[in-house]
Amino acid sequence: MRKLIAADRLLAEGKDTAAVCRELGVCEATYHRWRNQFGGLKAEDAKRLKELERENAKLKRLLAALKEIAKGNFYARNAGAQPFVSSSACWGSVNGSPAA
Repeated sequence: MRKLIAADRLLAEGKDTAAVCRELGVCEATYHRWRNQFGGLKAEDAKRLKELERENAKLKRLLAALKEIAKGNFYARNAGAQPFVSSSACWGSVNGSPAA
């Protein structure tokens, strides 16, 4: 977002897009993608968008894991490389003690 704001400032000074991109260290395709994605957003809106994209990715990973469990693959690995259900875990226990 900062580079896009800097690009707007440099363009307002009269520099062309190619020169602005060289100065900012990005290719023109990246600049145009940013412009299309964030052009009309305020900084707080852009932050919220990024936050929602991260949350969406997290939920997609969770859904994929739940689909594996629903298929009966109880030993599917998650991001931490731990089994979802270990053989020592008991569904009716709390902290290793039997359910009352």
